[in-house]
Amino acid sequence: MCGIVGLFIKNKALEPRLGELTAGMLATMCERGPDSAGFAVYGAPKSGKAKITLQSPDPDTDFDGLAKAVEKAIDAKAKLEIKSTHAVLTCPADKADLAREAIRAGHPSIRIMGSGDSIEIYKEVGYPTDVAERFALAKMTGTHAIGHTRMATESAVTTMGAHPFSTGPDQCLVHNGSLSNHNNLRRELKHDGMTFETQNDSEVAAAYLTWRMNQGLNLGEALEKSLEDLDGFFTFVVGTKNGFGVLRDPIACKPAVLAETDDYVAFGSEYRALAGLPGIEDAKVWEPEPATVYFWER
Repeated sequence: MCGIVGLFIKNKALEPRLGELTAGMLATMCERGPDSAGFAVYGAPKSGKAKITLQSPDPDTDFDGLAKAVEKAIDAKAKLEIKSTHAVLTCPADKADLAREAIRAGHPSIRIMGSGDSIEIYKEVGYPTDVAERFALAKMTGTHAIGHTRMATESAVTTMGAHPFSTGPDQCLVHNGSLSNHNNLRRELKHDGMTFETQNDSEVAAAYLTWRMNQGLNLGEALEKSLEDLDGFFTFVVGTKNGFGVLRDPIACKPAVLAETDDYVAFGSEYRALAGLPGIEDAKVWEPEPATVYFWER
C-alpha cells in the first residue's frame, strides 16, 4: 500500500506552481506510505547542459570539493547545488557520461539518483511531508512531476529503495503493487546490459521500460509491451523528458484516479490527492481502465 501522485502541466502559466501543487498532493498520501518518500521534477532544460542528481549519507564530506574534482576529470566547468543529502551537478551535456564515470570511480559513497536534461530526483527515508520540506519541493518549478510515498513490502526501507527509480536519461517510475516475476526479469535485463542498484521489484519495472525505449519505442509503446512481460499487481506512473504515462495491470486492484483539464493532467492513488488542485470541480475525473495505457506527451 503505497501512495502515488503525478502532475503534468499543459498551461505554461501553472509551471511556477508545479512544486507547490505537487507538495500538496504528496501530503495527502502520507498514511499510504509513511516509511519514505521521493519525487521527480522536470524543470526547464538549459541548452547544452545536463543535470546529475546525487545523494550521499555524508554530504558534508562527499560534496566538499566534488565540483572541482569533476571539472578536472571532464576538463570542463561543473556546478554543484547542494540540498541537504542531495546535490545537483550541472555540466556540459556532452560531458555527462564522463562526469558519471568520474563520480562512480572516484567517489563510491555517492549515489547517482538520476540524470538528464530536465529531471531532478530527491528521495529519502522519512515521513513524506518532512521529505518534501527537506528538499523544498513547494518552491520548485517545471513542466511535470511525479511523487511517491512508500510502505515497504518487497525490500528494506532505505534511501535507494525509495521511489522514484530512474534507469535512463530523463526517465523515472513510481509503483504501487508487487511484481511476481521481477527476479527472472532482472536476470534477463542484466544479460542485455541493464544494471541494478537494489533488489526492489520497482527498479526492474523502470529498467524494463528503459530497455524497451532503448529499442526505439516511445513511453506509450513501452508500457503496452509491459503488459505482455510483467506479472503481478501494479499501478505505474512514469515520466520522460516530454511525457507522462499511467498504466494499471489487467486486474487493477490498486486504486487510481485521473483528472484532466485544459491546464493539466493529474494522477492520485485516491481522489483526495486531486481535491486541492485549481479547477478540479470542472475537470474530467475518471478511474483508469485495467490494462490500458494513458499517455500524454509534448
